[in-house]
Amino acid sequence: MKKIILPALVAVSLLLSGCYANRTGYGNTGTTTSNGSVLGSVLGSVLSNVLLGGYGFNSNSILGNWNYSAPGAAFTNQQTLNKAGGVNAAANIVSALTPTYNQMGITRNNTSFNFGADNTFAAKVNGIPFNGTYVFDTNTGKITLKSGNQTIKGDVIKTDNGIGLMFDKNQMVTMLQKVGQVNNATAVQAVSKLASTDGARVGFQLTK
Repeated sequence: MKKIILPALVAVSLLLSGCYANRTGYGNTGTTTSNGSVLGSVLGSVLSNVLLGGYGFNSNSILGNWNYSAPGAAFTNQQTLNKAGGVNAAANIVSALTPTYNQMGITRNNTSFNFGADNTFAAKVNGIPFNGTYVFDTNTGKITLKSGNQTIKGDVIKTDNGIGLMFDKNQMVTMLQKVGQVNNATAVQAVSKLASTDGARVGFQLTK
């Protein structure tokens, strides 16, 4: 079974500061406030036929309008995460992505994804419309977005606050440059470099 490891996508100062009891049977950890509420996203989630540690993720889970809330970073499996330096490595990628996305001008107001029950989507990346059809495989968490002659493949991850939409290096560069028409070549190159880490995926955390 393929795993994707997602770091908590909250303020860097809160990352890795605590843990909460195993909610799903997969040993997930995260950051908690004094009242016990979970901040950020799930660590150690498993993509399988029963996706994401029992969160009940299915084809309906991605429906609706999702707005960008923070950068996302993930690893394809536990081995690549460990090789890169563990959860700290994933958190470092998120930390580095934040100012880079800010340089690009990516905000909640100009980046969003709306997934319809009829397998159509309407998105904006950096304010540029990106519409078409999608195929979502609930068995693997894989998603394919098709718009005209453009096809982008990624992974969808369920988080405590919404979903994560993750891409490998090439797909993310395409998403930024061709779809979002980001003309800040230095910033795009920085994202590409971060995504070049063995087994890394980068993208967006989305909330409703």
